[in-house]
Amino acid sequence: MRDDQLRSILDARTANPGAIALAAARRKRPVSLLNEHGRLMMIAADHPARGALGAGDRPMAMADRADLLDRLCLALSRPGVNGVLGTPDVIEDLLLLDALDDKVVVGSMNRGGLSGSVFELDDRFTAYDASAVAGMGYEGGKMLLRIDPADAASVRTLEACGRAVSDLARMTKLAMVEPFLARRVDGRVHNVLDADAMIRAVTVAAGLGTTSAYTWLKVPVVPDMARVMAATTLPAVILGGEVSADPDAAFERWRAALTLPTVRGLVVGRSLLYPPDDDVAGAVDTAVSLF
Repeated sequence: MRDDQLRSILDARTANPGAIALAAARRKRPVSLLNEHGRLMMIAADHPARGALGAGDRPMAMADRADLLDRLCLALSRPGVNGVLGTPDVIEDLLLLDALDDKVVVGSMNRGGLSGSVFELDDRFTAYDASAVAGMGYEGGKMLLRIDPADAASVRTLEACGRAVSDLARMTKLAMVEPFLARRVDGRVHNVLDADAMIRAVTVAAGLGTTSAYTWLKVPVVPDMARVMAATTLPAVILGGEVSADPDAAFERWRAALTLPTVRGLVVGRSLLYPPDDDVAGAVDTAVSLF
């Protein structure tokens, strides 16, 4: 990022915060959620707001905001990339950089379940709400839903997600739900990544809210993915997850999942922004080539 670009962000935030709303108002909206290849290809950057800054073997990879924005702008500039998922601070930096024209913008909503905290599964809606998503002219909102049958906090998150799905649908905005069954092991939350667990999580998520008309699911690739995706008729996108030590194997898993009829795209963050060889453009282009 050039010094003048970073300075323009700092100047706007210090002396002219209204510039953010103006940038949102003048943003050129996408005509569809889907790109010319008929898929949704989004870059995710909502991890820092949960205190999750690591990527691969770099525990503080996402701690340098200018570097993160550099990587995001590069990823968003690549052919076939048509969206971004982030919290208000990240999205607004990108607005001030004029990086979001024709892009699908999805605001991340519940970021209160901080990584490693005792209240991680009481995942409060501390970022966007439906009215803010609509007011800024964004295309939708995303929420994480982790359900641990042994943790009573899960039901509060479940209720809040159901309310958010209803609110977004009332405003005809996309509701992207990322569901998992979870459990604590040695005090830390772990998602259960097998087919039966994902089927249960997907079916619960699909039933949230007063209508499912605007609901999409965001799901990981697990073994027997065809059986998981057969559990719902809702459109789904594949999430990228942690940076893989074997990127080629990860790409192949995504390719296989994209052949399933309900899978409509990819939403990937750290795997593309912080690939092992640091070639962001190459990683993004490879992901787009899977469509």
